[in-house]
Amino acid sequence: MTSAPSRPSTANSLLAEELAGAMRGTVRFDTATRAMWSADSSNYRHVPLGVVQPVDSDDVERAVEVTRRHGVPLLPLGARTSICGQSVNEAVVVDFHRHLNQVLEIDPDARTARVQPGTVLDDLRDAARPYGLTFGPDPSTHNRCTLGGMIGNNACGSHSVAWGKTVDNVRALDVLLADGTRMHVGGAMDDAAIDAAARRPGAEGRVYVELKALRDRTADIVRADTPDLTRRVSGYNVDQLLPEHGFDLAKALVGTEGTCVTLLEATVDLVESPPVRALAVLGFADAYTAADHVVPVREHAPLTIEGMDVGVIGALRSARPDDRSHEALPGGTGWLYVETGGTTRQEAHAKAEAIAKEMAWATVDSKVVSEPKAMRSLWKIREDGSGIVTRGPGGVEAWPGWEDAAVQPAKFGSYLREFDALLAKHGRSGAYYGHFGDGCLHVRIDFDLLTTPGMRNFRSFLEDAADLAVAHGGSLSGEHGDGQARAELLSRMYTPRMLDAFADFKRAWDPDGRMNPHRVVDPPKIDDDVRVFLGQPTIGTRTELDFVDDGVPDGVRGGFASATRRCIGVAKCITASGGVMCPSYRVTGEEKHSTRGRARLLFEMASGQAVPDGWRSTEVRDALDLCLSCKGCARDCPVGVDMATYKTEFLAQHYAGRAKDRPRSHWSMGWLPAWLRIAGSIPGAPRLANALARRPALASVAKKAGGIAPQRSIPALAPRPLRRLLGGTDHSARADVEKRVLLWPDTFTEAFDPDLALDAIAVLEALGYRVELPSSGVCCGLTWITTGQLGAARRVVGRSLERIRPWLEDGVPIVGLEPSCTAALRGDSLKVLGRDHELAGIASASIRTFAELLAEHTSELAALADGTRRKALVQIHCHQYAELGTDSDRAVLSALGVEAEVLDEGCCGLAGNFGFEDGHYEVSTACAERGLMPAVREASSDTAVLADGYSCRTQIRQLDNGGHEPTHLASIAARALGLRPRACVSVPEHGNARTSG
Repeated sequence: MTSAPSRPSTANSLLAEELAGAMRGTVRFDTATRAMWSADSSNYRHVPLGVVQPVDSDDVERAVEVTRRHGVPLLPLGARTSICGQSVNEAVVVDFHRHLNQVLEIDPDARTARVQPGTVLDDLRDAARPYGLTFGPDPSTHNRCTLGGMIGNNACGSHSVAWGKTVDNVRALDVLLADGTRMHVGGAMDDAAIDAAARRPGAEGRVYVELKALRDRTADIVRADTPDLTRRVSGYNVDQLLPEHGFDLAKALVGTEGTCVTLLEATVDLVESPPVRALAVLGFADAYTAADHVVPVREHAPLTIEGMDVGVIGALRSARPDDRSHEALPGGTGWLYVETGGTTRQEAHAKAEAIAKEMAWATVDSKVVSEPKAMRSLWKIREDGSGIVTRGPGGVEAWPGWEDAAVQPAKFGSYLREFDALLAKHGRSGAYYGHFGDGCLHVRIDFDLLTTPGMRNFRSFLEDAADLAVAHGGSLSGEHGDGQARAELLSRMYTPRMLDAFADFKRAWDPDGRMNPHRVVDPPKIDDDVRVFLGQPTIGTRTELDFVDDGVPDGVRGGFASATRRCIGVAKCITASGGVMCPSYRVTGEEKHSTRGRARLLFEMASGQAVPDGWRSTEVRDALDLCLSCKGCARDCPVGVDMATYKTEFLAQHYAGRAKDRPRSHWSMGWLPAWLRIAGSIPGAPRLANALARRPALASVAKKAGGIAPQRSIPALAPRPLRRLLGGTDHSARADVEKRVLLWPDTFTEAFDPDLALDAIAVLEALGYRVELPSSGVCCGLTWITTGQLGAARRVVGRSLERIRPWLEDGVPIVGLEPSCTAALRGDSLKVLGRDHELAGIASASIRTFAELLAEHTSELAALADGTRRKALVQIHCHQYAELGTDSDRAVLSALGVEAEVLDEGCCGLAGNFGFEDGHYEVSTACAERGLMPAVREASSDTAVLADGYSCRTQIRQLDNGGHEPTHLASIAARALGLRPRACVSVPEHGNARTSG
């Protein structure tokens, strides 16, 4: 299937048509696709001609043949996480990530694997694990980077001190030249073998002839000009042509960044993976001192020596104030992570202990762990570093540009000190981390890429930084390659004759210069094509929401414009499992359904470049249509992209002045609290509504009118809403009047599941609380927020907070039972009403989950519990995962004697109104079937299915066919304490909280 560009040239239309006719895979030349593929993880932007996603090698050959006839450039790609701009170009993109992603063979005897270029590294590691093997190089993007990308980039990762770079682990490659010639290369060749290969017909023979001639005339130059570094990644590996390296063309092609050939298949070496590992974290007085001591640590032959500066922790605290994981680090302000391996846990732990003991004279503190969970927690701080350090305190933006230079480990401390002095000279700062054991530094710097003076400073700094690295005998790149970010600077590292050798090497493979042109050879300037400088916003800066995490709400340096720059292509959103982000992508596999794809479209929309229609953009609207507003990205994205908030803003702006164009579901489900409040005020109305909903013909009409998916059942209303069950009875005399708590009567609990509120009240009263409710309805406004009806949302939330003003002023805790509503009061209310709103700030600080309140009484709960051991399968609501946390829930369940299995299967798929909207049913249920529903169906009959979110409970009810009735923590607690639900609550008059009753 092919989509023509919105404004296609005749040539591009013909090219797209021919490609679609020749290939079985997907061909996309539409505006949205080209916009999404216009940026990688670098500072640069280049809009491709189009994107093809071949299904097999034959498809690749067909695509190459069509592009050859049209004479257009080619760019083969994996996961597009490159930091230097080598994976964006004005070319036809050949995307291997979607289909050509299989591990073809594991040969445990030869210790090799045969893989397709789109194979994700973790998939290869999983396939090799049963044989005790692994692929050595392991970048922090290991759960989404591809082997093709790693080969193109000569990727390294944290274990390079033990297992080297990708070039050290590649055995053979099947490649395709731009003219369609297919070649198999790899292994050492003597001159006789080279001469025999040179006699092969066509382009293949020519390649051998030209490369042998290149070797013979440049051998002395290459030997003299190639730095002796474990982490030299800049330039081509022409040294692999030398006799002492065996004229290995597979290794010579590693690190060529798609500029020479298209990779079809690779045979790579595997290494023995120690079955057990331990981690010594060494705390030093500063990062300089840590760098000074990597050489003695290397003498212990560890698997890893990673380093981190305290600036990373500052960035973490700023980005995630509630994340306390860094507290597990030992003392110090600079750290080395030293990993050891062994056949037993004791052996690995003993090796780590020995390193920590020997280095005690130089450290201020240390910690040795071998428990897997503790190790993962510590590693997560380091692995998220590349994303965390892109934002500093106050939302200050930091960028790549000088990302990963490397020097000899013995010189690393000196280099680091001079590098910091260089930052100060240019008025810049940056938090850093890196592969200290190999002398490789990673840093994001607070460049000003929005102004002309800032761009001049950017260029000046990079030139000076290149000279500094070279002065230390280093490489401009120690891991991420050259791309556009380094290639112009290679003349500072290499002699002109060496650069000529690089050009001749590329010409031998790609004489017409069609493979990813202007990367490594014949480069553009380092300060050209910088996307944020060229992509200044053209839309108005006034927004409906206050973007509280993105600087000031007005002007190009804050608010929505700043938010659209958050995504820097880390691409954690395209992983297949773990966390919540991004449920629709995990179902469809489509880039436009990933957080990254949507963020790219929003950036292009804001700048008016590839997406020129601003807030009226249909491309953005369509991409956001399958965004569940789950908020998973707000938690899982290392740079804090919050697509739920961006979607709300977009919907508000997109339909501004066009209310009649809104989907019907915005009126039915967006206004659901109002409709339910009306129904609840009329005696008998809930029963009548339920009876009508059970009539298929009437239900069908109602669903069609409300824009509801025809496959959905209309949830039954409680016969009597919460307020009618309570009846205003006052039992406060049994409670200490000082222990007051306001129960927030959210719409879903009030109208659909009021019994769980009765359970909550019973539990709270058993703990001595006086439970109070506002005398009239309140609402967090979430349904209006998620549908972008922000005028109504402001009125609803503002009015509700006024109704609870007496409790807010008295400092009474507010307890929420519905996670989405509790999260809305904690976070969304500030965005809707503004960070300076008097009551929103107080409410945000006052609102607590039911579990958070109960967690203060775990000893009492344990004493009151009936002693019965219970089991529960726990589905965490996405908004709770993203904004509220679950530590308190785990503590309460443990105190109640509940053995909890907490699912890590992501969103339930219903996500408020999303799963009910017409057109979303298939994606909604597919989300649930990825893990939640299979786990529910496999749960034993005596296992409670705990789902505090009404959406989660509804999805389970509708898909489990009555197998399990999901429950809430309040109900589990009430049963464990032997309590019966009772209507025992004070309902004070509005504004008279102290004396009501």
